[in-house]
Amino acid sequence: MRSFSDRLQYSPGDRGTDIGTLRRSSAGTTIPAMRIQTGLATLLVSAALLPAVVQSQTAPQPSQAPAAARPSTATGEWPTYGGDLASTKYSPLSQINAGNFGALRVAWRTRTPDAMLSLTRPDGSEWTADSSLIFAELSRLDPARWRDNQPPLVQNYKATPLMVGGRLFVNSPSSVGAAYDARTGAPLWTYNPKSYEAGTTTMSLRWVQRGVAYWRNGADERIYWGTGDGYLVAVDARTGRPIDGFGQGGRVDLMEGLPGARRGARDYLNALTYSVQSPPLVVGDLVITPASISSLIKDKEQIPGYIRAFDARTGAVRWTYRPIPGPGEFGADTWRDGSNAYAGKVTVWTMMSADEDLGLVYLPTNTTAPDFYGGHRRGDNLFAESLIAVDLTTGRRVWHFQMVHHGLWDYDNPAAPNLIDVTVGGRQVRAVAQVTKQGFVYAFDRATGTPLWPMEERPVPPSDVPGEEAARTQPFPTRPAPFEAQGVTVADLADFTPEIRAMAEKAVEGFRLGPLFTPPSTEGTLMRPGTTGGANWSGASVDPATGLLYIPSRNAFAVNRVVPADPALNGNLLYMQVPGRSPQMPDGLPLFKPPYSRMTAINMHTGDHAWMVPTGAGDRIRTLPRLKPLNLPPVGGDITLAGPLLTRTLLIYPLTTGGTEGGPRLVAYDKATGAERASVDLPGPAAGTPMTYLVDGKQYIAITVQGPTPRTLPELVVFTLP
Repeated sequence: MRSFSDRLQYSPGDRGTDIGTLRRSSAGTTIPAMRIQTGLATLLVSAALLPAVVQSQTAPQPSQAPAAARPSTATGEWPTYGGDLASTKYSPLSQINAGNFGALRVAWRTRTPDAMLSLTRPDGSEWTADSSLIFAELSRLDPARWRDNQPPLVQNYKATPLMVGGRLFVNSPSSVGAAYDARTGAPLWTYNPKSYEAGTTTMSLRWVQRGVAYWRNGADERIYWGTGDGYLVAVDARTGRPIDGFGQGGRVDLMEGLPGARRGARDYLNALTYSVQSPPLVVGDLVITPASISSLIKDKEQIPGYIRAFDARTGAVRWTYRPIPGPGEFGADTWRDGSNAYAGKVTVWTMMSADEDLGLVYLPTNTTAPDFYGGHRRGDNLFAESLIAVDLTTGRRVWHFQMVHHGLWDYDNPAAPNLIDVTVGGRQVRAVAQVTKQGFVYAFDRATGTPLWPMEERPVPPSDVPGEEAARTQPFPTRPAPFEAQGVTVADLADFTPEIRAMAEKAVEGFRLGPLFTPPSTEGTLMRPGTTGGANWSGASVDPATGLLYIPSRNAFAVNRVVPADPALNGNLLYMQVPGRSPQMPDGLPLFKPPYSRMTAINMHTGDHAWMVPTGAGDRIRTLPRLKPLNLPPVGGDITLAGPLLTRTLLIYPLTTGGTEGGPRLVAYDKATGAERASVDLPGPAAGTPMTYLVDGKQYIAITVQGPTPRTLPELVVFTLP
C-alpha cells in the first residue's frame, strides 16, 4: 500500500502545464506528476418592462443594484447557484436565527413557470393554456415525440433561484426561464424556448433543470441557461428578451462541433442525445456550460462531452476542453485498443466551481458510457470520474485527480466541489473538497492538486464478466473518514431482531455481496452506496468561518447487473446493464441497519468528523408493526435530494416529514452540534436546494417544492419573518 507522496514524479502535460497531476497507466501502475428558432420561442414580459408605449404597471419595481457593485452574498444577494463561485452555499445573513426561525411565514408563493405554456398554431396564432393541455396536443400531433409517450415531468422543479437587484431568476423542467419581484413574487417576465417540443431530454433522469446563471457588465445584465434540447440561451435580465447579438437570435447550438452529434437524432429509447440540465457557470466574461449525454446506449460509440467556455457577450467559443484525451495526449494510454477514438459522455453534468484569483475552474466529471460495462473501453479511462482544474484563460488542464479508475458503478462526481481555506498541520492551504456518491470526501490544495492528506491505492475485487477488466486498485482517502456506509456484508444487514436479520439474509440470497468497488456481475451485485449516493447533486455546504463541511447523504443501495446484449437491439456492446429483481423485505422493513440518511459535519482543518445526525425521525420505518415495540431512536430516511443552506446563524435543510401534521418541513440545525433548533412547514416536499437573500433590510428564504399530490403543480415558496 503506497501513499500519494511515495509516487510523485515529473511528467509533461497535455494542453499546457501540469501541476500536481496524478494518473495511472493502463497497466495499473501509478504515474503521478508534480509540475509546479428563437423564432418558435415565446416571451412574456410584465408591462413595466415593455417599451414606453405600453402602459406601466402600478406595482413598485424592484430596486436595481448599483452598476459598479458586484453581486455578492455579502450584500444580501445570491448571484450563482452555490451562492458564490466557491459553491459554499453560505450567506452571512443572520436576521433569521434559531430563536425566530419557527415564526417564519410564507411571504409569497408562485407556481412553476411550466403551469401555463403555449403552442404556435399553423396560422401563426399562439394558444396559451394549462401545460397538461399543451402537452396533450403536442402528443396528439406527434405520438412519437416523447420517450414512452410521457410528457415533461413538471414536478421536477429542482431549480435554486438566483437573486440580484431585487429579482429572483429561475428555470423549469421544461427549460422555461422566469423572473419575479423578490419582495412580492410579482412576475416580471417569462421566456419559453419551447425545447420540450423537440423531444425527451437525455439520460435516465428526465426533465431536470437546476437553475440559471447571471452576468453583468455596466447596464448590460443577462441570464443564461441550457435547454433540454441542447441550446445555451441568453436573455436580458430586465426584460427576458433574447439577446440578438448572442449566437443566433439569443441562443448557441451546443451540439455544433461535437463529433457524432446530430440535431434531432434520437437514441434507441427515443430520447434526445444531448441536453443541459444544470446551470452554466459565469466567471468574468466566460459562460462555461455543463452537458448531459446518455449512458443508456447499445453501441460503444457515444458523443464526447466537450466542456466549452463561451463569450458572455457574443456566444463565441473562447476555449474547449476535451476530457477524453486524443492520440498522443496525456492520458491517452489509459484508453486501450484506441477506445478514446469512439468512447464518449465523459463531461460535467452537474455544477462547477471556480477560483478567479488562481484563474482556475474545477470540473467534476462523470463516468464513461456505458456506466456498468467497460469491456469496450479497457484501461483507467482518464479523465472520467475526475476532478480537473482547468485554466480559465486557455482551457488547458493544470492538474487532476481521478477518483474512480475504469468506472463501473455510475459513481459520477455528482456535485460542485467546495472551495475552502483551511489550516492543515500549521500550514494555510487554499483547498478544494469534492464530495462523492461513494461516500468519500477528496480534499486537495486547489492550486497544485496536492492531497491534503495521503491517498492510498488499495486492491479491489476483480470482475468475472467476460471481456471486462476492472481496475486492480482504487484511490482511498486516509482522511476524512467516509461519511456514508460503504459495501455490503452480512454484518451490515438489519438486525433489529434475530427474526429480521434472518429475513435480511434470505433476501440477499443469490446476489453478490462485497466491499466498495465490487464490480457488476451477471447474478447482480449489491452496490452500496447506490447510483444516487451517498452524496448527489445537492452537494455540501461550507462555513468559511469554522472550516466545517456539511454533507447530506443517503444510505441507499442498488443492484448492479449486466447480461449479454440483446441481439434484437442491433448494437455492438457485448454486455448491457439491465434492471432486475431487487432484495425484498416483508412488510416494508429496511434491508440494512440505520441511519438511512444523515447529515455529517467534517472539520476540514483536521479531517475529523465533528458530528453526525440522522436526518429525520424515520417514523415510517420506526412505526412498522415489527419495529414499533422496539421504540427505536431516530433512523433518518426523511429526505429528498435537495441540499443544505448555511447562514451565519444556522444550517438549514428540508425534510419530508415531521411537520405540524406530519408533512414536509424546513429545519434549522445548530451548526456546532447538529441539534434541531426549529422548523417551519413546507407546502410540499422540497425539490430544489434553498437559498436566502436580503431586500429592503428583510431576509427571505426561497425554495422550490413539489405539489402535495402528483397532480398538484410545484411551487417556488418564499419565507420571511412577520
